[in-house]
Amino acid sequence: MAKIAVLGYGTVGSGVYEVIKTNQTIVNKNAGEDIEIKYVLDLRDFPGDPVEEILVHDYDVILNDPEVSVVVEVMGGVEPAYTFVKNALLKGKSVCTSNKALVAAKGPELIKIAREKDINFFFEASVGGGIPIIRTLNLCLTADDIEEISGILNGTTNYMLTKMADEGWEFDEALKTAQELGYAEHNPEADIDGWDACRKIAILTSLYTGKNTDYEKVYTEGITKVSARDIKYAKELGLKIKLIAESQKTEAGLVAMVAPIMLKKTHPLYNVENVLNAVYVRGNVLGPAMFFGSGAGKLPTASAVVSDVIAAVKNRSNIKVEWDEEDLNLASLGSVKRSFFVRVSGSEDEKLKRVNELFGEVRTVKVPGLDGEFGFITKVMCEDDFNVGYDMLDGAIRRIRVDNVEDK
Repeated sequence: MAKIAVLGYGTVGSGVYEVIKTNQTIVNKNAGEDIEIKYVLDLRDFPGDPVEEILVHDYDVILNDPEVSVVVEVMGGVEPAYTFVKNALLKGKSVCTSNKALVAAKGPELIKIAREKDINFFFEASVGGGIPIIRTLNLCLTADDIEEISGILNGTTNYMLTKMADEGWEFDEALKTAQELGYAEHNPEADIDGWDACRKIAILTSLYTGKNTDYEKVYTEGITKVSARDIKYAKELGLKIKLIAESQKTEAGLVAMVAPIMLKKTHPLYNVENVLNAVYVRGNVLGPAMFFGSGAGKLPTASAVVSDVIAAVKNRSNIKVEWDEEDLNLASLGSVKRSFFVRVSGSEDEKLKRVNELFGEVRTVKVPGLDGEFGFITKVMCEDDFNVGYDMLDGAIRRIRVDNVEDK
């Protein structure tokens, strides 16, 4: 029998407990032996909850119990999760986590310890919730040279942008509703400022390159400046605005970023709506592949965690993860070529000559009812060249990147 401990009895922790109890027969069958939750660690008490029978408040009880072979960390944040996880690995216990903040900050160190101890550090649920993308990159796409990964990796912002497009809501209304429904936290900065998606694309980039991607060096732009007016222009153009996290190889090197991007209907991420997530992968041999599903939520995330638990029980020896501590040098976004959408105050008749001087021939667009301004889309150009023109354009209100690939 394999005995495990769960650190944290919040949304995901209670989900892990529920998944194992509900699907105990399936879980045991797939693991090849019975799995028992021996401990749940939390600072709180839960009167009337069956978990009270196995609840502990002292982590050392778990750490010093030789019967516990797998520790599940679902606390969130870097500390004390990092200390708990590191000590568990040093004690020879495999660890499964859903903690993207921990993995993005300490991943290579924890992977190295697991390798040296011949145990496993698994983190499937840290990116994409229930979408099996990490194991796919580590085990299934190893014959390919991955050229690009892009995705909608944050359900909160995707829900907000969907409602802004479908219902005509402004940003503040969309955020308030997302919080009321439990999609957004009371402090939603990690979501709306793009840092949640940034950590996730950094993890994916580290996995397919084998080198550590410092998430703090990834260009990150959230959705706080996206307005209902921007959405109306996108609709007029037949486009959708999505918060895209992308990592791709270019002539200048590997670039990574998180930002709102206008997508064409031909883009595989165009129809990913509400709280759903999706990851697009392009390999030099495989070509394009899409992974789509529930990117967050109690049970989808818990399902991914329990799958890692099963893998840890089945594989007592280390499964190598290619993610070294050497930092990856990211190339500047300045050399990346794409189109750009720009909103400008004033009359098109008065401003178009200057726009053409700065950007060359453009496609202009007017939205009925939005007087005193117009929009345009540039030709494909380098970000550096675009930024020079944008800074010189009098009356520029907003710029949003546009996907320039007609059919991925």
